[in-house]
Amino acid sequence: MTNNFIKYLNVSQTEELWGLYLTTAGYSKVEPNQQYPNEPHPDSHKLTWNRGRILNDYYIIFITRGKGIFEAENLPPTEVSAGQCFFLFPGVWHRYKPDVKSGWEEYWLGFNGYYIRQLMNNLNFHPARPFVDIKSNKEILVLLHRIFDRLKAANLGYHQQIAGITLQILGILNTISKFKDYDNDPVGRLIAKAEFILQESYEKQVDVEELASQLPMGYSAFRKAFKKITGVSPNQYHLNLRLSRARDLLINTNLNISEITHQTGFESVFYFSKLFKKKNGLSPVAFRRRET
Repeated sequence: MTNNFIKYLNVSQTEELWGLYLTTAGYSKVEPNQQYPNEPHPDSHKLTWNRGRILNDYYIIFITRGKGIFEAENLPPTEVSAGQCFFLFPGVWHRYKPDVKSGWEEYWLGFNGYYIRQLMNNLNFHPARPFVDIKSNKEILVLLHRIFDRLKAANLGYHQQIAGITLQILGILNTISKFKDYDNDPVGRLIAKAEFILQESYEKQVDVEELASQLPMGYSAFRKAFKKITGVSPNQYHLNLRLSRARDLLINTNLNISEITHQTGFESVFYFSKLFKKKNGLSPVAFRRRET
Protein backbone atom coordinates (compact mmCIF):
# COMPACT_ATOMS: atom_id res chain seq x y z
CA MET A 1 0.00 0.00 0.00
CA THR A 2 1.08 3.59 -0.50
CA ASN A 3 -1.10 5.64 1.90
CA ASN A 4 -1.84 5.13 5.57
CA PHE A 5 -5.33 3.81 6.21
CA ILE A 6 -7.20 3.67 9.53
CA LYS A 7 -10.78 2.56 10.12
CA TYR A 8 -12.64 2.14 13.40
CA LEU A 9 -16.02 0.46 13.09
CA ASN A 10 -19.25 0.88 15.01
CA VAL A 11 -20.56 -2.45 16.27
CA SER A 12 -24.32 -2.89 16.20
CA GLN A 13 -26.48 -5.69 17.57
CA THR A 14 -26.44 -7.29 14.13
CA GLU A 15 -22.64 -7.64 14.27
CA GLU A 16 -22.75 -8.92 17.85
CA LEU A 17 -25.28 -11.59 16.90
CA TRP A 18 -22.98 -12.68 14.07
CA GLY A 19 -20.47 -13.75 16.71
CA LEU A 20 -17.39 -12.32 14.99
CA TYR A 21 -16.94 -8.67 14.11
CA LEU A 22 -14.12 -6.29 13.32
CA THR A 23 -13.56 -3.23 15.50
CA THR A 24 -10.67 -1.70 13.57
CA ALA A 25 -8.37 -2.30 10.61
CA GLY A 26 -5.54 -0.30 9.15
CA TYR A 27 -2.13 0.16 7.60
CA SER A 28 0.67 2.53 8.60
CA LYS A 29 4.09 3.23 7.15
CA VAL A 30 6.50 4.61 9.74
CA GLU A 31 9.68 6.15 8.35
CA PRO A 32 13.03 6.00 10.18
CA ASN A 33 13.18 8.52 13.06
CA GLN A 34 9.46 9.25 12.70
CA GLN A 35 7.27 9.58 15.78
CA TYR A 36 5.20 6.49 16.56
CA PRO A 37 2.28 6.15 16.27
CA ASN A 38 2.28 8.56 13.33
CA GLU A 39 -1.51 8.71 12.97
CA PRO A 40 -4.23 9.77 15.45
CA HIS A 41 -6.17 7.07 17.27
CA PRO A 42 -9.08 7.23 19.73
CA ASP A 43 -8.17 7.75 23.38
CA SER A 44 -9.11 4.12 24.10
CA HIS A 45 -6.43 2.94 21.64
CA LYS A 46 -3.62 5.43 22.27
CA LEU A 47 -0.24 3.75 22.65
CA THR A 48 2.81 5.25 24.32
CA TRP A 49 5.99 3.35 25.04
CA ASN A 50 6.29 4.63 28.61
CA ARG A 51 2.81 3.55 29.67
CA GLY A 52 1.93 0.78 27.24
CA ARG A 53 -1.77 -0.02 27.06
CA ILE A 54 -4.51 -2.59 27.65
CA LEU A 55 -7.22 -3.21 25.04
CA ASN A 56 -10.57 -4.96 25.22
CA ASP A 57 -10.43 -6.86 21.92
CA TYR A 58 -8.18 -9.28 20.06
CA TYR A 59 -5.70 -7.81 17.58
CA ILE A 60 -3.23 -9.07 15.02
CA ILE A 61 -0.34 -6.78 14.06
CA PHE A 62 1.40 -7.71 10.80
CA ILE A 63 4.90 -6.30 10.17
CA THR A 64 5.70 -6.32 6.46
CA ARG A 65 8.85 -4.17 6.37
CA GLY A 66 11.43 -2.98 8.89
CA LYS A 67 11.72 -4.19 12.46
CA GLY A 68 10.92 -3.20 16.01
CA ILE A 69 10.27 -4.47 19.52
CA PHE A 70 7.27 -5.97 21.31
CA GLU A 71 6.74 -6.49 25.03
CA ALA A 72 3.76 -7.79 27.02
CA GLU A 73 2.80 -9.19 30.42
CA ASN A 74 5.07 -12.14 31.24
CA LEU A 75 6.88 -11.62 27.91
CA PRO A 76 10.25 -9.80 27.86
CA PRO A 77 11.09 -7.28 25.11
CA THR A 78 11.38 -9.29 21.89
CA GLU A 79 12.48 -8.19 18.43
CA VAL A 80 9.88 -8.46 15.68
CA SER A 81 10.78 -8.09 12.01
CA ALA A 82 9.32 -8.10 8.52
CA GLY A 83 7.36 -11.25 7.77
CA GLN A 84 6.14 -11.71 11.33
CA CYS A 85 2.88 -10.94 13.09
CA PHE A 86 1.90 -10.94 16.74
CA PHE A 87 -1.37 -11.16 18.66
CA LEU A 88 -2.70 -8.79 21.31
CA PHE A 89 -5.13 -10.27 23.81
CA PRO A 90 -8.00 -8.63 25.73
CA GLY A 91 -6.97 -7.35 29.13
CA VAL A 92 -3.25 -8.05 28.58
CA TRP A 93 -0.82 -5.13 28.99
CA HIS A 94 1.54 -4.62 26.03
CA ARG A 95 3.63 -2.12 24.14
CA TYR A 96 5.49 -2.10 20.84
CA LYS A 97 7.29 0.29 18.53
CA PRO A 98 9.41 0.28 15.35
CA ASP A 99 13.17 0.54 15.40
CA VAL A 100 14.22 4.20 15.07
CA LYS A 101 16.74 3.41 12.34
CA SER A 102 14.56 1.18 10.15
CA GLY A 103 10.98 2.23 10.82
CA TRP A 104 8.41 -0.34 9.73
CA GLU A 105 5.20 -0.97 7.85
CA GLU A 106 2.34 -2.50 9.78
CA TYR A 107 -1.13 -3.81 9.08
CA TRP A 108 -3.58 -4.54 11.87
CA LEU A 109 -6.96 -6.09 12.55
CA GLY A 110 -8.99 -5.75 15.75
CA PHE A 111 -11.86 -8.17 16.32
CA ASN A 112 -14.13 -9.72 18.94
CA GLY A 113 -17.43 -11.57 19.43
CA TYR A 114 -18.78 -14.56 21.32
CA TYR A 115 -17.77 -16.97 18.57
CA ILE A 116 -14.23 -15.63 18.30
CA ARG A 117 -13.73 -15.78 22.08
CA GLN A 118 -14.59 -19.45 22.03
CA LEU A 119 -12.43 -20.06 18.96
CA MET A 120 -9.38 -18.28 20.35
CA ASN A 121 -9.57 -20.38 23.50
CA ASN A 122 -9.34 -23.52 21.35
CA LEU A 123 -6.70 -22.43 18.86
CA ASN A 124 -2.93 -22.52 19.11
CA PHE A 125 -2.60 -18.86 20.18
CA HIS A 126 -1.66 -17.73 23.69
CA PRO A 127 -0.33 -14.50 25.27
CA ALA A 128 2.93 -16.30 26.05
CA ARG A 129 3.27 -17.31 22.36
CA PRO A 130 1.99 -14.29 20.41
CA PHE A 131 4.30 -14.50 17.38
CA VAL A 132 3.65 -16.19 14.05
CA ASP A 133 6.21 -16.26 11.22
CA ILE A 134 4.30 -15.70 7.97
CA LYS A 135 7.26 -15.26 5.60
CA SER A 136 6.40 -18.36 3.58
CA ASN A 137 2.71 -17.53 3.21
CA LYS A 138 1.36 -15.62 0.21
CA GLU A 139 -2.36 -15.44 0.99
CA ILE A 140 -2.51 -13.18 4.02
CA LEU A 141 -1.70 -9.88 2.30
CA VAL A 142 -4.25 -10.64 -0.40
CA LEU A 143 -6.89 -11.20 2.27
CA LEU A 144 -5.92 -8.03 4.15
CA HIS A 145 -6.31 -5.98 1.00
CA ARG A 146 -9.71 -7.56 0.40
CA ILE A 147 -10.79 -6.39 3.84
CA PHE A 148 -9.58 -2.85 3.11
CA ASP A 149 -11.34 -2.83 -0.27
CA ARG A 150 -14.64 -3.78 1.37
CA LEU A 151 -14.16 -1.19 4.11
CA LYS A 152 -13.59 1.52 1.53
CA ALA A 153 -16.54 0.48 -0.61
CA ALA A 154 -18.83 0.00 2.45
CA ASN A 155 -21.40 -1.95 0.47
CA LEU A 156 -24.39 -3.56 2.16
CA GLY A 157 -23.33 -6.50 4.33
CA TYR A 158 -19.63 -5.64 4.37
CA HIS A 159 -19.35 -6.23 8.14
CA GLN A 160 -20.16 -9.91 7.70
CA GLN A 161 -17.93 -10.20 4.64
CA ILE A 162 -14.86 -8.84 6.41
CA ALA A 163 -15.62 -11.05 9.40
CA GLY A 164 -15.47 -14.06 7.08
CA ILE A 165 -12.15 -12.93 5.59
CA THR A 166 -10.75 -12.44 9.11
CA LEU A 167 -11.70 -16.02 9.89
CA GLN A 168 -9.75 -17.14 6.80
CA ILE A 169 -6.69 -15.29 8.06
CA LEU A 170 -6.99 -16.90 11.48
CA GLY A 171 -7.22 -20.31 9.82
CA ILE A 172 -3.98 -19.70 7.94
CA LEU A 173 -2.19 -18.41 11.03
CA ASN A 174 -3.35 -21.37 13.06
CA THR A 175 -2.01 -23.79 10.46
CA ILE A 176 1.37 -22.03 10.40
CA SER A 177 1.56 -21.85 14.18
CA LYS A 178 0.51 -25.43 14.77
CA PHE A 179 2.39 -27.21 12.03
CA LYS A 180 5.34 -24.84 11.52
CA ASP A 181 4.44 -24.42 7.86
CA TYR A 182 7.61 -22.67 6.70
CA ASP A 183 10.84 -23.69 5.08
CA ASN A 184 13.99 -23.86 7.25
CA ASP A 185 16.27 -24.17 4.23
CA PRO A 186 18.40 -20.96 3.86
CA VAL A 187 17.67 -20.64 0.13
CA GLY A 188 13.99 -21.40 0.72
CA ARG A 189 13.84 -18.65 3.34
CA LEU A 190 15.34 -16.15 0.89
CA ILE A 191 12.85 -17.10 -1.80
CA ALA A 192 10.00 -16.84 0.72
CA LYS A 193 11.24 -13.35 1.62
CA ALA A 194 11.33 -12.42 -2.06
CA GLU A 195 7.77 -13.69 -2.53
CA PHE A 196 6.64 -11.58 0.41
CA ILE A 197 8.30 -8.45 -1.01
CA LEU A 198 6.74 -9.05 -4.43
CA GLN A 199 3.34 -9.61 -2.81
CA GLU A 200 3.65 -6.28 -1.03
CA SER A 201 4.74 -4.48 -4.23
CA TYR A 202 1.83 -5.33 -6.54
CA GLU A 203 1.14 -1.63 -7.18
CA LYS A 204 4.42 -1.00 -9.00
CA GLN A 205 6.98 -2.59 -11.26
CA VAL A 206 9.90 -4.28 -9.51
CA ASP A 207 13.54 -4.49 -10.58
CA VAL A 208 14.15 -8.19 -10.00
CA GLU A 209 17.95 -7.90 -10.20
CA GLU A 210 17.87 -5.24 -7.49
CA LEU A 211 15.55 -7.45 -5.43
CA ALA A 212 18.04 -10.32 -5.67
CA SER A 213 20.87 -8.06 -4.50
CA GLN A 214 18.85 -7.01 -1.45
CA LEU A 215 18.34 -10.58 -0.22
CA PRO A 216 21.41 -10.82 -0.84
CA MET A 217 21.72 -13.38 -3.63
CA GLY A 218 23.24 -13.54 -7.10
CA TYR A 219 20.63 -12.85 -9.78
CA SER A 220 21.20 -16.03 -11.78
CA ALA A 221 21.05 -18.26 -8.70
CA PHE A 222 18.03 -16.33 -7.41
CA ARG A 223 16.09 -16.66 -10.65
CA LYS A 224 16.84 -20.38 -10.88
CA ALA A 225 15.90 -21.08 -7.24
CA PHE A 226 12.77 -18.93 -7.48
CA LYS A 227 11.49 -20.79 -10.53
CA LYS A 228 12.30 -24.16 -8.98
CA ILE A 229 10.29 -23.36 -5.82
CA THR A 230 7.37 -21.41 -7.31
CA GLY A 231 7.20 -22.86 -10.82
CA VAL A 232 7.50 -19.48 -12.55
CA SER A 233 10.11 -16.77 -13.00
CA PRO A 234 10.16 -13.80 -10.58
CA ASN A 235 8.84 -11.44 -13.25
CA GLN A 236 5.98 -13.79 -14.18
CA TYR A 237 5.19 -14.33 -10.50
CA HIS A 238 4.94 -10.58 -9.94
CA LEU A 239 2.83 -10.12 -13.07
CA ASN A 240 0.44 -12.83 -11.89
CA LEU A 241 0.11 -11.06 -8.53
CA ARG A 242 -0.74 -7.77 -10.21
CA LEU A 243 -3.30 -9.37 -12.51
CA SER A 244 -4.84 -11.22 -9.58
CA ARG A 245 -5.06 -7.93 -7.69
CA ALA A 246 -6.74 -6.37 -10.72
CA ARG A 247 -9.34 -9.15 -10.70
CA ASP A 248 -10.12 -8.42 -7.06
CA LEU A 249 -10.47 -4.70 -7.75
CA LEU A 250 -12.75 -5.33 -10.72
CA ILE A 251 -15.03 -7.55 -8.66
CA ASN A 252 -15.00 -5.80 -5.30
CA THR A 253 -14.65 -2.07 -6.04
CA ASN A 254 -16.16 0.60 -8.26
CA LEU A 255 -12.79 1.84 -9.51
CA ASN A 256 -12.67 2.51 -13.23
CA ILE A 257 -10.23 0.70 -15.54
CA SER A 258 -7.78 3.61 -15.56
CA GLU A 259 -7.67 3.69 -11.75
CA ILE A 260 -7.15 -0.07 -11.56
CA THR A 261 -4.38 0.21 -14.16
CA HIS A 262 -2.64 2.78 -11.97
CA GLN A 263 -3.13 0.85 -8.72
CA THR A 264 -1.61 -2.31 -10.18
CA GLY A 265 1.40 -0.57 -11.72
CA PHE A 266 0.75 -1.02 -15.44
CA GLU A 267 2.09 1.62 -17.81
CA SER A 268 -1.12 2.07 -19.81
CA VAL A 269 -4.74 0.93 -19.99
CA PHE A 270 -4.03 -0.67 -23.37
CA TYR A 271 -1.12 -2.72 -22.03
CA PHE A 272 -3.05 -3.74 -18.92
CA SER A 273 -6.12 -4.76 -20.93
CA LYS A 274 -4.00 -6.78 -23.34
CA LEU A 275 -2.27 -8.76 -20.55
CA PHE A 276 -5.51 -9.18 -18.58
CA LYS A 277 -7.33 -10.63 -21.58
CA LYS A 278 -4.43 -12.97 -22.33
CA LYS A 279 -4.53 -14.24 -18.75
CA ASN A 280 -8.31 -14.40 -18.21
CA GLY A 281 -9.78 -14.76 -21.70
CA LEU A 282 -11.85 -11.58 -21.28
CA SER A 283 -11.13 -7.87 -21.33
CA PRO A 284 -11.34 -6.11 -17.94
CA VAL A 285 -14.68 -4.55 -18.90
CA ALA A 286 -16.16 -7.86 -20.03
CA PHE A 287 -14.78 -9.64 -16.96
CA ARG A 288 -16.38 -7.10 -14.60
CA ARG A 289 -19.69 -7.35 -16.46
CA ARG A 290 -19.66 -11.14 -16.08
CA GLU A 291 -18.65 -11.19 -12.40
CA THR A 292 -20.83 -8.39 -11.03
